[in-house]
Amino acid sequence: MVCFRLAPVPGSGLLLLCLVLGAVSSYALELNLTDPQNATCLYAKWQMNFTIRYETTDKHNKTVTISDLGAATYSGSSCGDDQNGPKIAVQFGSGFSWIVNFTEETYSYSIDSISFSYNTNDNTTFPDAKEKGVFTVSDRVAFSVPLNDIFRCNSLSTLGKNDVVQHYWDVHVQAFVQNGTVSTKEFLCDKDKTLTTVVPVVPTTVPSPTTTPPKKEKPEVGSYSVVNSNGTCLLATMGLQLNITHDKVALVININPNTTNFTGSCHPQTALLRLSSSSIKYLDFVFAVKNENRFYLKEVNVSMYLVNGSVFSIANNNLSYWDAPLGSSYMCNKEQTVSVSGAFQINTFDLRVQPFNVMEGKYSTAQECSLDDDIILIPIIVGAGLSGLIIVIVIAYLIGRRKSYAGYQTL
Repeated sequence: MVCFRLAPVPGSGLLLLCLVLGAVSSYALELNLTDPQNATCLYAKWQMNFTIRYETTDKHNKTVTISDLGAATYSGSSCGDDQNGPKIAVQFGSGFSWIVNFTEETYSYSIDSISFSYNTNDNTTFPDAKEKGVFTVSDRVAFSVPLNDIFRCNSLSTLGKNDVVQHYWDVHVQAFVQNGTVSTKEFLCDKDKTLTTVVPVVPTTVPSPTTTPPKKEKPEVGSYSVVNSNGTCLLATMGLQLNITHDKVALVININPNTTNFTGSCHPQTALLRLSSSSIKYLDFVFAVKNENRFYLKEVNVSMYLVNGSVFSIANNNLSYWDAPLGSSYMCNKEQTVSVSGAFQINTFDLRVQPFNVMEGKYSTAQECSLDDDIILIPIIVGAGLSGLIIVIVIAYLIGRRKSYAGYQTL
């Protein structure tokens, strides 16, 4: 973690910002804002990224994910005063800005609104945008947190308006910090309350309910691809089975590729494949480059509607699956499990992916997973066993012949 001490923001004291480096597909922010007396007035820590859909000059829709915010400035961030509440203002990249406003009530405070602005004049991010200019989306949040409580939401939260989807997770925020000390008392979002529900102790004479999802038939294998201006840039073939534990109920859901939409984006260091359907808001597979010569699955985000009408959302940007050299594909025919969290796992079948360096829309030579290597070992082991048996038989035969020609013995 690297910390920067920035120049004082008007209306506040020293701004201490700590950036967690190395996150490829999300932005980790930790902010400690102080007043003129150098006492903490606002504390915030979260991760976020943005997905923007825009129309291209050839009248197609393209999606880009903003995850690496790079160097940021914080002009306008403030502890607030008698007229205005605290505000976090972040500027990054070429024309991107993000602002959060807080308001105080008698016994609580609110995250009042969140706004995000982007500039399609940035030809690096939006090289073929039909409409050029600065666009802003604002969302009213308006939920209350007791004063002197820190708000926590580790689960994925999504704000969507027009063509912009904002993702937030691992959120810890306290505005109006009392006496300069961040509270240890947490106010949880509804999703975290569900995930942290205490399971009652079951008497040993009664079988405890299992949370292991029941086995289900093998899912149908689907083929997915992402296309950019240079042609096909990502290929994926796989059968997907989702294992979800929600409210102590285990669910198994097979993804039907015939009713699943897919889109994504490709960049030099990251690639995104997004699946969606009538029940799945999004299922994101984010790939990253490591050591300049290999790729791997770094992140999975999911948000979907369950049969009871509730929304299940999970995000994990610290995975390490499907590792293979750049310029090749990764393949695993046997069933493989991607463990996203304790409540969400993905079983894959007949998997093959190539998120980088796709040539002529075809897979390159595949690196096979260790599970498939076991298939090769079985005939080798059997062959070695048969060879050993033959050697034993030959040796026994030679010993038998030697005894039969030992000659006559004297009586």
